[in-house]
Amino acid sequence: MIDRLDLQPGATVLEVGCGTGRNLIRAARAWPDARFYGLDISAAMLTTARAKVAAAGLPGRITLAQADAADFDPVALFGIARFDRVVFSYTLSMIPPWRAALQQGLAVTAANGRLAVMDFGTQGGWPAWWRTAFLAWLRHFDVTPRADLAEEVASLATLANRQADTRALWGGYACEATIA
Repeated sequence: MIDRLDLQPGATVLEVGCGTGRNLIRAARAWPDARFYGLDISAAMLTTARAKVAAAGLPGRITLAQADAADFDPVALFGIARFDRVVFSYTLSMIPPWRAALQQGLAVTAANGRLAVMDFGTQGGWPAWWRTAFLAWLRHFDVTPRADLAEEVASLATLANRQADTRALWGGYACEATIA
């Protein structure tokens, strides 16, 4: 997903649910002419992210803030109303109001921008024993794959007069979706 961001110089990228900042650091290295922003509801995750961003020598290119994925003001947090790319990486499955978070992400995506999602799938292409065990393991960490993610993405894209693309990866292990 990071490799396919297709960023122009000066582009802005927001990762919703940035956790420890791993994706932001990788993306900032891959796209040195872009600016990166991350938000997370967890103060502990952001403490780790700030330390990792500093250790990577990227505090001037990555800005972090604490906020709720389903209800945040990007201008108050970052001084930017819309982003060229908004990314959710394995986060919607951990956000209880995931539909509201997805709506909020699309709302802060620039008119010519793209929203990208990568998350756990429902394991539909895997043997039943794997699916049952893996989904139980995910539940242990309060992770719930969103079985209707593709439908929600398609619906939001239609309402916003945009195009949606969703595909299952690796036998349903993951789901990738974009709204452009």
